[in-house]
Amino acid sequence: MKLFSCQHCGQLLYFENTRCESCGHSLGYLPPQETITALEQADNDWRALAEPTGRYRFCANAVHGVCNWLIETGSPEQYCQACRYNRTIPDISYPQNLRNWHKVEIAKHRLFYTLLKLNLPLVGRNEDPARGLDFDFLVATGGPVMTGHDNGLITINLAEADDALRERARQNLAEPYRTLLGHFRHEIAHYYWDRLIEDSPKIEQFRAVFGDERRDYAAALRANYSEGAPPDWQERFVTTYASSHPWEDFAETWAHYLHMIDTLETASAFGIHIRPLTANRDNNLATAVDFDPHHADMDRIIDSWLPLTFAMNSINRSMGQPDLYPFFLGPTAIVKLSFVHDCIREAGGKPVRSPEQDALRAVAAGLRRPVPPAVAPVSNSTN
Repeated sequence: MKLFSCQHCGQLLYFENTRCESCGHSLGYLPPQETITALEQADNDWRALAEPTGRYRFCANAVHGVCNWLIETGSPEQYCQACRYNRTIPDISYPQNLRNWHKVEIAKHRLFYTLLKLNLPLVGRNEDPARGLDFDFLVATGGPVMTGHDNGLITINLAEADDALRERARQNLAEPYRTLLGHFRHEIAHYYWDRLIEDSPKIEQFRAVFGDERRDYAAALRANYSEGAPPDWQERFVTTYASSHPWEDFAETWAHYLHMIDTLETASAFGIHIRPLTANRDNNLATAVDFDPHHADMDRIIDSWLPLTFAMNSINRSMGQPDLYPFFLGPTAIVKLSFVHDCIREAGGKPVRSPEQDALRAVAAGLRRPVPPAVAPVSNSTN
C-alpha cells in the first residue's frame, strides 16, 4: 500500500486513520484519488483538502467506527465501494462483535484498495443475484461457521478476528501464516475464478498450469486432510493446501500474488533499496524497490521479491520473531503466479505477454535465482 500524509500539516498517516494526531483534522479515504484526505466542515458535508472542489460525506458504516471511506454528497449510495457488498453483519449490540467486525473491515477495506487499484471487475448481487459478490460476517451460535466461498457469497467466521482463536487454529493446522487479510485474498480468488476463468477461453490454459478442476473436490480435500501434501509440494505449490485441488491452488496463488503486490507497493513508498553488505558482492540479492507493482511485469516483481523478503525475514529474526515471509517460490509456483498476473492485467485492461513467454521466463528466472540460506518451514496456507 502507498503512503499517505495529511494535506494540512504533512503528518504521515495510516490507511485506517480517521483523525490526524498532529493537527486534529478529520480524515477520510477518497477511492477515486486513492488517497487519505484531511477534511474541513462545509455546511452539512465535508470539503476534502485533497479534492477541494468536491463535497463528501462518510459511508453509513462510519457511525459504527468501522469505515473511513468517503462518498460524493450527490451519490444515491449510502455505503462506500467496500461496504456496499456486505450482506450480513454481526449483532453489534455485543461489544466483542463490534470489535471483531472492526478488525474484519480493516482487512476487507485493504482488499478493496487493491481490487480497485487493479481495476478488477466487481459485480454485486444486486446486479447478478445468482453469482454476484456479497459478504456474510457470521458468529457461530447454533453450529460451526465455515469461512468460504459459494457462487460469489463469501462467508467469514467472525471468530477469525479473535487473535487467540486464530492463533490456536493456525497451530492446529500447522500453518506458519494465517491472517484475516489472507482469508479475504484467498476467498476473493474463488469469486474471480468464476468470473475470469470458468467458461472462458482461459480454462484450458488454466488446466495446463494448475490441473483439472473437474476432479472430485470433496474427495480431494478429504485426502489432503487425511494424507497430507505430497513430499515434493514445495517444488510445485506455494503452500501445502494449494496441493489439495486446482481450485485451491489457484486461490492460494492469487492470494500470494496480492500479498506480493501490496508489500512491494509499501516497500516502494518507503524507497527501500536492498544491498547486502557481505564479502560476496555477487550475491544477486541487491534490488531497488522503486516501481509500482500494479503496473510492473512479472519478471521485475519476482526479481525484487526475493531480496526484499530475505531482508524482512532477517530483521524479524533479529527481533526473535519467526520469519515474516515463511514461503519458498519454486519455478512451477512462479509459472502459476505469472498466470494469475496475466489474468489480473487482462481483466484490468492492461496488455499481457503470451502465456508461453511468461512460462518460459518464469522457469528461467526460478532456475537462475539463488535459494536463501535459511530452510523454508512447512507452509500450509497463504491465508
